[in-house]
Amino acid sequence: MSESAATGQPKLRRALGLTGLTFFGITYMTVVTVFTTYGIVNKVTHGHLPAAYIMAVVAMLFTAASYAAMVRKYPVAGSAYTYAQQTFGGGVGFITGWVMLLDYLFIPMINFMLIGIYLNTQFPAVPVWVFTLAALLIVFAFNVLGIKLVNGANYTVVALSVLLVVVFFALALKSALGGDMSVGVLEPFSFGEGGIGSIASGAAILALSFLGFDAISTLSEEAKNPRRDIPRAIILATLVGGLLFILVSWSGALAYSPDWSALSKAEIEAAGVTVVTHIGGEVLATFFVAIYVVGCFGSGLTAQVSVSRILYAMGRDGMLPSPLAKLNKRFGTPYIATAVVSVFALSSLFASLDAVAFMISFGALTAFAVVNLAVIRTYVFPSGGRAEKIRVTQILRYLVCPLIGFALTIWLWSALETTTWIIGGVWVLIGLAIIAYVTRGFKKPVPKLDFSEAE
Repeated sequence: MSESAATGQPKLRRALGLTGLTFFGITYMTVVTVFTTYGIVNKVTHGHLPAAYIMAVVAMLFTAASYAAMVRKYPVAGSAYTYAQQTFGGGVGFITGWVMLLDYLFIPMINFMLIGIYLNTQFPAVPVWVFTLAALLIVFAFNVLGIKLVNGANYTVVALSVLLVVVFFALALKSALGGDMSVGVLEPFSFGEGGIGSIASGAAILALSFLGFDAISTLSEEAKNPRRDIPRAIILATLVGGLLFILVSWSGALAYSPDWSALSKAEIEAAGVTVVTHIGGEVLATFFVAIYVVGCFGSGLTAQVSVSRILYAMGRDGMLPSPLAKLNKRFGTPYIATAVVSVFALSSLFASLDAVAFMISFGALTAFAVVNLAVIRTYVFPSGGRAEKIRVTQILRYLVCPLIGFALTIWLWSALETTTWIIGGVWVLIGLAIIAYVTRGFKKPVPKLDFSEAE
């Protein structure tokens, strides 16, 4: 008799196979994400967004393989933080989790910014900051009250997003094949006038499109065969999601390729609306904005729920000030932690979209680099020095591939803007200072950072 059966405790149902897990990952990435940085990356790459996506997919596949390897070893939640903590110890684990926290703090912010930018295209008389601030306040209120979006509504938004992308792809190809092709068929896949450096810079930004690696790994207790199917689903979701990103960006480039360097900042940030309008007219553009804004609101809401609970857990565990662990007596929500996230998100009123996108990619690429190294440490150089004889195929899987993934990640990492490195460096120093304070000058063990959902 199982332990759960003996104790009478409820148990998650193992109902998800490889197909279900893969679909979950693709849904989590959501193909409409391609429009989030559509103008930014096109400007950086001089109109060669598909080439940047190809480079990003190649780099992400090696990293996805490393995530898959670590999931087999540690089929639990926590993602890069867990892998770093288990492999390199509490100090490296905390810094990895700390950088991931920066990532999580910027994700709600970028959604608030996008809501303001895209609604302003439909209501130009209303300033962008008004929509951004309204979205921020509504999400804050929802989180304090404990209201969550209904799952059915989320699935509806996802379904409409997929429909939107399919219609966009079809209309873009029809426009291009009908004689309105703005560039050659293969031109978007070339390096262009900026060379491989500009493509790498674009690919670095696109790392934020692949933040769903760990989403599949959280379903370990609901997968029929987690150690076999979850690693496969991670790779498949990366391949399928990446292919969809490439196809959408390629079809868009064929139908509409302006001089991106000549466009204004506002035109670059709202490029998704511009290209949709060019291809499908005002009706499609209005539908696009409506679906995109609803999707951003849902994403911002769930992202703020997650990060506020992480801050709550850190306050409860003594890694951050204890007031963060206070719960609202009536609604049972971490209202102080939620308020801190909202105050941080106020910077979305004056920050630029590309700067926020760079910061999210900084956090993602940091985690990706650590996970690649964790595979090598775990499988090739295990703790205790008990190196076992491994086969050639294992050397390729657990040493060569992670090294390539690490090198590609560092390459993309180095392509980020200088400002991004400065902010990221300051954030890491703050994390080191917190460790020094909590451990009384590194004399005590580093507490484990709880990334589980607080009850």
